Amino acid sequence: MRMTVIGTGYVGTVHAACMADIGHEVLGVDIDAERVAALAAGRAPLHEQGLDALLASGVSAGRLRFTTSLAEAAAFANLHFICVGTPQRPDGAGADLRYVDSVVEGIGPRLRPGALVVGKSTVPVGTAARLAGRLADLAPGTEVAWNPEFLREGSAVHDTMHPERLVIGVSSDRADALLRAVYWPMRRAGIPVFSTDPATAELVKVASNAFLATKISFVNAMAEVCDSAGADVTVLARAMGADSRIGPQFLDPGLGFGGSCFPKDIRAFAARAEELGAGEAVAFLHEVDRINTRQRRRTVDRARELLGGTFAGRRVGVLGAAFKPGSDDVRDSPALAVAAAAQAEGAAVRVHDPQALDNARAACPDLTYTLDVPKACEGADLVLHLTQWPEYRAIDPAALAGVVRTPLILDARNSLDPRAWGAAGWAFRALGRPLSTVGGAS
Repeated sequence: MRMTVIGTGYVGTVHAACMADIGHEVLGVDIDAERVAALAAGRAPLHEQGLDALLASGVSAGRLRFTTSLAEAAAFANLHFICVGTPQRPDGAGADLRYVDSVVEGIGPRLRPGALVVGKSTVPVGTAARLAGRLADLAPGTEVAWNPEFLREGSAVHDTMHPERLVIGVSSDRADALLRAVYWPMRRAGIPVFSTDPATAELVKVASNAFLATKISFVNAMAEVCDSAGADVTVLARAMGADSRIGPQFLDPGLGFGGSCFPKDIRAFAARAEELGAGEAVAFLHEVDRINTRQRRRTVDRARELLGGTFAGRRVGVLGAAFKPGSDDVRDSPALAVAAAAQAEGAAVRVHDPQALDNARAACPDLTYTLDVPKACEGADLVLHLTQWPEYRAIDPAALAGVVRTPLILDARNSLDPRAWGAAGWAFRALGRPLSTVGGAS
């Protein structure tokens, strides 16, 4: 099949490369000429496991090309995926749909009769219906469908090729059949397909993100209670997760969520519900957001407390800048927010991350960065573990103790082995865990 993928950010690049890999002819479209040139040369603009090889393979085979021209895209195919960003509005909590609207306005007059425009971007419910109305004026006979993505950064290629489900929001049997044909290898593998109306498809995405964000904030609220009660949130989370009605996924206590999806998506969901007159039904999402933001402040407060009440004149080594492991994304990164807050209060902060330093440097140029873990921790009065990269679990605590000024670590992700660090002479601290369970000198 021939298709275009409009927008070659995170979702678009992965979708284009994967669709080419399963045999479709794909034309990627972006207004950024420099990015288009890099993609055309087989170079991915982001770090994602397996993406470089997939991209290079598609380009080399001739099934994957890139352009800046919407006119070329309209002439190339009758199937168009919109994968542009929907950030938070600068003047409120709602989703900024200017990029989605721009695509429709740009390609609409050029579409051939019978074209199908498929949204993958995360949008407020009702967006597909609004765009369908606009395209009815720009290109009569054009249809709009919604096919949300459920990618996890760090495993996006796998999630595209082996999804847990496919959601297709359509208004006709023709559109349903066409999108089912797009995903023929997944359907052959038995992946369930949920065919529904566009509004329900839009809601599946935002409701899923809202639910997962709620689980994360719930366990972090329990960590706050555990700190006050002298209980251990890691044991609490494991015991809760053993209940099949709850499950262990997303019950990882720590610094909270960030990235380009969860924070802005739950705010946009709540804002749209308010517009629809259903704001009270999702009012709890405001508290989910507040709990998540408070985790960053709690981490800074705990770090300051461990340093005797002030960051001034202290050295802090930071392990992690990306919002999650497996990604170089620092958008709304809790790790980077904590590092910047410590430096703003007078600490000399040095940050390590195995993948995200270039993006972190662009976002927070005043911090000091290094690709060497011992260098990041050299002379440190405190080490902050802020992103749970597997590289950090492999650190030799005894060796690292030899380069710091004070062997004191705050594990804000609750993923390091406290006994190994305590045995190496470190004072090990963590969120939501009493000293008796994390070990180390007091």
